[in-house]
Order: sequence, then C-alpha cells, then structure tokens
Amino acid sequence: MIINDELYIGGTWTAPSDPTLTLDIQAPHDRSVIGRAAQAAPADVDRAVAAARAAFDHGPWPKTAPAERIAVLRRLNALREKRAEEIAALISAENGSAGWFTRAGQPGLTRQANAYLKAAEEFGWEETLEPSDEALPFRSVVRREPIGVVAAVIPWNSPFSAALAKLIPALLVGNTVVLKTSPENSLSMNLLAELLDASGLPEGVVSVLHADRETSEYLVSHPGVDKISFTGSTRAGRRIASIAGQQLKRVSLELGGKSAAILLEDADVPQAVAGLKFASLLNNGEACIAQTRILAPRSRYEEVVGALKEMVESLKVGDPADEDTFIGPMIRPDQQQRVRDYIRLGIDEGARLVTGGPHVPAGLEGGNYVTPTLFADVDNRMRIAQEEIFGPVLVVIAYEDEDDAVRMANDSQYGLSGGVWSGDETRALSVARRVRTGTVTVNGTPIGFDGPFGGFKASGIGREYGATGLATYVEYKTITA
Repeated sequence: MIINDELYIGGTWTAPSDPTLTLDIQAPHDRSVIGRAAQAAPADVDRAVAAARAAFDHGPWPKTAPAERIAVLRRLNALREKRAEEIAALISAENGSAGWFTRAGQPGLTRQANAYLKAAEEFGWEETLEPSDEALPFRSVVRREPIGVVAAVIPWNSPFSAALAKLIPALLVGNTVVLKTSPENSLSMNLLAELLDASGLPEGVVSVLHADRETSEYLVSHPGVDKISFTGSTRAGRRIASIAGQQLKRVSLELGGKSAAILLEDADVPQAVAGLKFASLLNNGEACIAQTRILAPRSRYEEVVGALKEMVESLKVGDPADEDTFIGPMIRPDQQQRVRDYIRLGIDEGARLVTGGPHVPAGLEGGNYVTPTLFADVDNRMRIAQEEIFGPVLVVIAYEDEDDAVRMANDSQYGLSGGVWSGDETRALSVARRVRTGTVTVNGTPIGFDGPFGGFKASGIGREYGATGLATYVEYKTITA
C-alpha cells in the first residue's frame, strides 16, 4: 500500500495543515484500499497561492528566457517517459482504466508535450509592427507576457493528460501554477509532483493539491489567483465561470460532451465499427470526447446496429491489469450507479436494448463494473441521447439524409468532438465542416496535438494544445514608440 502523508506545496514536500484530512484510495476493481494520501484544506491553498504569488512577483521564473523554460519542461517530459510503465499501471489501479488505454496514453503524453515545446520554440514572444497610417508614424511593440498565478483544476478520468495539458503551456509562458487534482488520483498525482520536483523548477513555481470540491472552489475564488484553467463537468464549469466573471479573472474551460459519429451511406461499416470501438469506448467510456451517439443512415440501420452489437459483445470486461481487458470498472460506486441508472432510463424511455443492461457482469460484483450496453431505435430527444452518461453506453439513431444527420449531430447542448465516416474523404470533410463541434475526426484519424482542442457551446471556453494552447496563458501588451 502506498502512503503519502505530505503535500507538495511551492516545491517542497510538507505536512498538511490538517494531518487528519486523509483519504483511503480504493481500487475500482475490487474496492480494496491500495493507498492513503493527505488531502488539502483551505489553509494549504493559502500557502500554495502565497508561494506561487511570491514566485511570480519576485522570483526568476517569469523573467527566465523562453529557451531556459523550454529546457526545464523538456527535462520534465524526459523524466516522465522513464517512468511511463509505472504511471500507466498506477492509473489503471487507481482509476480502473484498462491497461491498454493507460499504456497507449504514454506516447500520447510525449506527443502532447512535444507539440507545446515546438510551439514555444516558434512563438512570437515579442514582435514589432510597422505603422499602417502615415499620420501616426509610430511603431508598436507587441509583447506576450505571462498572466500570473494559474489555478489549474483537473478531473479524475485522465489525470496525467489533463494535468500536463495545463502545466506545460502555463509554465512555458512563465506563469506559476497551483494544480488541484481529484482526491481519487492522489497517488498518481503525487508521482507527477515527484517529477516536477526533479525537473529543476524554481521554488514556489508549482504546487500539487488533492482536494474536494469545497476546497477547489476556495482555490478558484482566491484573490491571489489570476487565471483559472478547468477541465471537468459542464455544471462545475458554469459555477467556475460565474466566479471568474464576478472577479474578472481570466478563465478557460474544457467541459463535457455528447459527441456524434456520423456514418454516411457510403461508409465501410466494418471499418467504422472497428474504429468506434476506440472512439466511443476509450477509457471505459469515461471520456469527454467519446463518440457515444452513432448516427446511421436508415437504409443501412440494421446493418450498423448488428455490427455494433457484435463489437460490444466481444469486449472483455474485467480487471484493468489483465492484458486482454478492454473495459474496466467505473472509478467509484456512485459513478457505477449513475451509469446503471441511465441504462434503466433508456429502457424506460422506450429505446430498444440491443445488448447489455443494468446488471453487473457476472463474477465482478465486488467492483464498480457496468455491462457495456447498446441501445437502438433511439430518438435524439431522449435523455440517453442528450446527456453525458460517462460510461460504456452507446445509442444508435437513424437519419434520413445528410442534412438530417448534420442537424441531429448539432442538436445538442455540447460541441466538443465528433466523427464522420465515409468512403469519400472529400464528402466526409464537407460534412465535418458543418458539424458545430471543436474537433471532428474523419474515418477514425486520431486527434492531433498541434491544432487547438476545445469545445463549442456548453463544452467550454478557450482551447488547449499547440500554439493556441500557449496563447491561452498570455497577456498581450502593446508599447508604442
């Protein structure tokens, strides 16, 4: 069992303000206790923000040359790569994420970091604009400067990816950061703190706090914080946006999704279903980008439903540490219950239960398991088609023509991700341009890290990844001379 009785505050491992505030970390597979970790209280937030404030206002980090900051973050990336297998195994144990997913995610973290580092090397930190009006013959010097103290708040479902998507760009720009993680991820995020500690960051630049929602709200409301960067539920995002608005803090939000996969009439159905195995059910379905609404042409509807049924029933559900497991358990018992309740709701709404159901898979009753479930004859207005379930539940919706498919794809409060499948790439790109969502993949191509990632509508504000992600953490200053 892993015991972490200290918090990483301002670059130092230190005793928490309340030593009794600890959490037993339960393995979702069998609910056994695999670790215990100290949790942060508001007093710890005060210490972390004070350290970050001092490091930004008086420390060397914001004034360090970009090339030196790049070198530090490159070192962090290399340190993480050396412990990739350990990280993957710990997240599987802690989150219930299947091993194939956590292992596959490690090279993705490298690509994510490298895209930020490349963007930082090419970033226009300062540029001179020549006058466009002869009557005002003054040059403008445009500078991109760090914002200040960043409160980075991340969810539990993919902790390393979410943490580094915020830490790396914020630090590359010269900000200081207080990272607030979910209590469930205390063990893996303490490992991240170890890597940050070894990377060579100056004192006070980073803190890593595990805390509940109440302490999280205390952090984002803190007067010493200049910017909030949040990934999580739309409900929590609305609350954070209201706090940011009241205090006029900079804010970026990466929120929920209910993404649609459009299978056009000329799609290769076996190829599409093989791709949807990953696009729709990655990380046990606990992924904001999961394409869980499958829009199928009425002319091929039963063919699509039959292929999806075969795929879903082929998935091995079980211990995330097993090599052949594709779907692991939900992270907590309440999340397991939430998903099972949605399955019951789908039945009550009149959808056709093709496979699966609200029962727990046989032999796995001791863990937070859900049976992968497929619904057909779903109306896009049903709650199972409109609300984010965050589990291995797919719905198939019939459409009449291309315009009808686009209309239903856009008929959602969300707009985070989506996919288009077609035998004609030009046609697929044309449809993708009509879908109101932040990211669209064509024929299962993976999401890249050089372009911006984020959502339309209730899926968020702002973007991450690449040069656009760096720009999220800067203030613009214009000097005329």
